[in-house]
Amino acid sequence: MSALDLTGPAARGRAYWALADCWNIVRRGLTHYRRQPVNIAWQLGFPILSVLLYGYVLGSAMTVPGGGDYKDFLMPGMFVMTMAFGFINTATVVVHDSTKGVIDRFRSMPMASSAVVAGRGVTDLTVACAELGIMMLTALAMGWRPDGGWGFLAAFGLLLWLRFALIWTGVWLGLLVPNPEAAGGLFAVAFPLTMISSILVAPQLMPDWLGWVAAWNPISSTAAATRELFGTPVGGGDSWVEQHALLMAGVWPVVLTAVFLPLAVRRFQRLGR
Repeated sequence: MSALDLTGPAARGRAYWALADCWNIVRRGLTHYRRQPVNIAWQLGFPILSVLLYGYVLGSAMTVPGGGDYKDFLMPGMFVMTMAFGFINTATVVVHDSTKGVIDRFRSMPMASSAVVAGRGVTDLTVACAELGIMMLTALAMGWRPDGGWGFLAAFGLLLWLRFALIWTGVWLGLLVPNPEAAGGLFAVAFPLTMISSILVAPQLMPDWLGWVAAWNPISSTAAATRELFGTPVGGGDSWVEQHALLMAGVWPVVLTAVFLPLAVRRFQRLGR
């Protein structure tokens, strides 16, 4: 009798194949970026252009509560904006795969259904790391100088934590909208989401009611927390959420993930029904 093969396909558990399927989805996504680098250039074009416009064109007219250079206040906010706008790219890729029958092909194959969603998440986080790296190089070229050490790493982690939460929003919307053209219209949602926040202007400089909305915007907490960790002007207000920006920067992504991850999985499971 031959010895029992503990390394063959039959001996490998479900977790192994789920990870293998997830890696294949990640490799597929990164291959598309490698073959179409214009996609990365497009994703980075808007935030880089925004940095140049707000930093050089409008920067001299902007003020920071408590004083300080507006460019130092702006840069962490632009990193947050890059992460926030990322859900549009996620939704566009997902709806493209959905309308082209790629997701149906995945669902018909003997692969873990969780691998499709998880693979999309890992791919987007990998791309987000590259985006942040390029954005930070741009900021350094403009004269931004953050504090180093653990604060820098913690700020980088909070930015990716926000992006991770918004991935599931993008997946859910990508499975919900009917076509890629409709996914492009999600910019109308992302624009006010980022403008009514502390990314560009401190909430206390806004009208009282609008400042309250901006302060409680989840991305405002990440922007304020990263400014604090980078050692740049914080411009914090007196509201509870602004005084506890570090705490809320960790809590808001948990809330978003708890809401949109189950919605994305349920929507994926209901495709074709």
